[in-house]
Amino acid sequence: MDYKKVFGRFETQNEFIKTVSKPTIDGVQKAALNRKGNILYNSGDIEGAKRIFLTTGYSDGLIRVGDYYVSQGRDIDALHMYWIAPDHTKCEPIIERLSLIIKTLLREEEDQPNE
Repeated sequence: MDYKKVFGRFETQNEFIKTVSKPTIDGVQKAALNRKGNILYNSGDIEGAKRIFLTTGYSDGLIRVGDYYVSQGRDIDALHMYWIAPDHTKCEPIIERLSLIIKTLLREEEDQPNE
């Protein structure tokens, strides 16, 4: 089976980006940034809030961003937020759905005649 052929169509999505380290932030700065992130989130600037929550590692904020992504049908983005939060309970149903999709793609590839 040509896995490159099966998964190659998803190369441009670049969903998971690994970061090496977080900046050091003291408690006062972290609290101020989290408040700012909450304000952004509540005003509808989800991506701005996400950047702040990723910087501070604010789990509750990351989970809310993940919940927003689920409501928008953006499961991979939601999985990313839940994994970082970490809230593996919310990861499990998404992983199960994505696993089913991958199994289906592989089965379709196996069923197609070789070209």
